[in-house]
Amino acid sequence: MENNSVSSVKRVEKKVPFHSAAWLAGADGTCATLCSFIEGATLNSFYIYNLDLDYKWASIIWIIFGIWNAINDPIYGYIADHTKNKLGRRIPWIRYGAPLYGLFFALSWLYFPGMVGNQILLSIMLLVSLFFFDTLYTAVASAIYVMPYEMAVTNKARSSIFILKIVFSLISTGVPMVFNSFYPTIISDLGLQSFSFIMMGVGVVGAIIIFASTFFYKENGYVKDQPQPKFWEGLKQTFTNKSFLFFLVISWTVIFAQSSLMAGLTPVWAMWQNATGWMGGNSMLICYAAMLVGAVGSLIAFIKLRDSFGVRNCSLIMCGGMALGCLLGAFLGQNFWLLVVAFFFIGVGFAGGMYLVPIINGDVMDKDEIDHGSRREGVYAGVNSLVTKPAQSIALAIFNGMFAAFGFNADLTIISASGEPTTDWVNQPMSAKTGFFMAWMLVTGIMLVLSFVAMYFYPLRGKAWDDAKNKLSEEHAIKEEKYEQEMLAKVAENKDSK
Repeated sequence: MENNSVSSVKRVEKKVPFHSAAWLAGADGTCATLCSFIEGATLNSFYIYNLDLDYKWASIIWIIFGIWNAINDPIYGYIADHTKNKLGRRIPWIRYGAPLYGLFFALSWLYFPGMVGNQILLSIMLLVSLFFFDTLYTAVASAIYVMPYEMAVTNKARSSIFILKIVFSLISTGVPMVFNSFYPTIISDLGLQSFSFIMMGVGVVGAIIIFASTFFYKENGYVKDQPQPKFWEGLKQTFTNKSFLFFLVISWTVIFAQSSLMAGLTPVWAMWQNATGWMGGNSMLICYAAMLVGAVGSLIAFIKLRDSFGVRNCSLIMCGGMALGCLLGAFLGQNFWLLVVAFFFIGVGFAGGMYLVPIINGDVMDKDEIDHGSRREGVYAGVNSLVTKPAQSIALAIFNGMFAAFGFNADLTIISASGEPTTDWVNQPMSAKTGFFMAWMLVTGIMLVLSFVAMYFYPLRGKAWDDAKNKLSEEHAIKEEKYEQEMLAKVAENKDSK
């Protein structure tokens, strides 16, 4: 009977429906957009440039937050893997966490005039906002993040989801990027109170989208009945997965790079282009266009080369290209056209980070299932966050600290068009203007070189690994078919008993 069951599956994993992949990708993009505003750079700019929180206090807050940001993820991952609900292990966290996620996003932008310059109040508010927001982000985003691995096994089947996620990530990356570039102008035109209300509305809309998405995709039913190891045993198994350790290096670097590069967009636009005319009339939009060309071109190449050239080899191109771009920008970014070239190579890295890194992560989780017999995406996502989430805080702390060390003075202010004080970018010391690019890109470039070395030794590659993945795909299809037959039998049994 088992041989017949295997042949009935035909060794082919069923495709993920387009509408399911699209809704999941949309929820992922929405969730990431809200997080980019909070943990990327916008909230940091809001508190420092407009509410006058001191740079030193902001750096301390981000470090403290980074500790909690890491601790809560493995705990959540363990709880999620042990969740037993008729909806599955992941969907309940997305559906019921979405309203709270939107609420805490909205509350993060509370503003009243008396809080400006009050260092104790601002520090407490920023820390509390980050604490509650990220706790819900962990629950919702982690569940969304691992859903592709619940829905499919082969890289080909997962690839359709990841491609759509990249399409939606153009919003989650592009909107905050452009927003941070125009941030001083937006604040000046709207005023802080109107800006606060708009951001609250963004949180409400985001929560509705994420909640609605859960009615359009599902996870494999048999997985929630698999036995799971105890907490400490599970952690030990995770860290003894050699491939996971190599993955953590590139995963940490991608998070660091995204946060650090995003943090520099407001200064580069306001201090250099808008204020001093350093670019000679050239627009930073040219840099963004170069990055888009690099990202789209490399994404197409990565998709075509994924199976023939190998995911690991594609990741080497990603790390090498982005490292070149960041080091070029750090040392020669004051030349506009060299900065354009740097952004092209940074685009190669962004495409790889969005497409290749999730595929590598899926392979790492599949290796664990092959070794231990059950799927533990939640714990892996949690441990990944334990190690990598502090990268966001560290990136902002390093950028803030280096920028201040080069002489940036946030106390220099002017009165904006809305009648409120805002940062004076024109009269900053020349040391801040020249040292900005080092603060912006140097550390990121160094981390990418280290990631290149790590991925050179990454073990999951070659024919042996391809064969192991094919066998795992067969086993998944058999288990899901068996589970569905058991569910149908139970339904029939309940009808007969009535």
